[in-house]
Amino acid sequence: MTVFAVPPDTVPSGGNTYDRRLAEALTQLGRPVHRRELPGAWPRPGPEGTAALQHLLAAQPDGAAVLLDGLVACGVPQVLHPHAARLHLAVIVHLPLAEGAHDPAEAAELDTLERAALECARTVVATSGWAARHLARRHGLELPAVVVPGTDPAPAAAPGDGSRLLCVASLSRHKGHEVLLEALASAADLPWSCVCAGPDGGLSASLSGSGGSRASLLREQARRLGIGGRVSFPGTLTPAALEDAYAGADLFVLPTHGETYGMVITEALARGLPVLTSRVGGVPEALGRDREGSLPGMLVPPGDPAALARELRRWLTDGRLRARLRRSALLRREDLTGWEEAARETAALLDREETR
Repeated sequence: MTVFAVPPDTVPSGGNTYDRRLAEALTQLGRPVHRRELPGAWPRPGPEGTAALQHLLAAQPDGAAVLLDGLVACGVPQVLHPHAARLHLAVIVHLPLAEGAHDPAEAAELDTLERAALECARTVVATSGWAARHLARRHGLELPAVVVPGTDPAPAAAPGDGSRLLCVASLSRHKGHEVLLEALASAADLPWSCVCAGPDGGLSASLSGSGGSRASLLREQARRLGIGGRVSFPGTLTPAALEDAYAGADLFVLPTHGETYGMVITEALARGLPVLTSRVGGVPEALGRDREGSLPGMLVPPGDPAALARELRRWLTDGRLRARLRRSALLRREDLTGWEEAARETAALLDREETR
């Protein structure tokens, strides 16, 4: 059985979902995986978390393959180093640690730790081609392997009049909610409503130590812009409530400042929802193109509320555009790959290391 060291699965995130679904798919494929949630506020776990990872690695026999979430592995290279020669360490990097820090000194420290940790790994896995190239440049690595997240099939949402907007993302600064609110205010003369679902904070908040409620700040911004009654922040939704939110949406909006992939984009496409998002990082790979070569959504520069407002206005006023993007999203939906493919690719990487 392969051990997979992961952070506590207490806050919904793309990384946690990736780890959980990949472990399940590997087990279903006939390669059992034991997901071991390690205590601590990773990447700074404190003594308890550090000791837990030390004990976990020490218990593995020589030559064993061990999967590690990058959030667990990349902040503690001193724990990995004693086992680098005897174990086949495979680190899955969802997001470079430094990109979740606000303080430049902290970012530099995290970069140094991450580089040392990845040098201990036999295999480094990124979640998109863009992320692999980015990691290679950032840390002077050989090009990491790429295992794109799978997407679970879902029923297609029934089309509406285009006015129902949905954003599913943690309320972290890098997700761009402030940009979205400014853009929505520019289209206040048109009919629309917007649900911004997701937990308050995220990795950047935990790393920076910043306090306060992001939801409260965003609600206040919406109120000042005169759209407080048209935007809701329901927090983390239950699985059933999240399905209802997707089913009741016409357009998925993610004005992110940066993503290594963007699993939530393919989750929206799995429902046949067009996506309005940022042309940044691995996002264009997640959005992809349909089998006819068309974009199943719209891409705008990150951090540009005017550009986002223009595309929102086009969507809300152009029925032909909505129909075309809806058709493209439904075509893209048919070509999304599942977790079994991600598991096969991961198993091949582990098998390759074990036969060396």
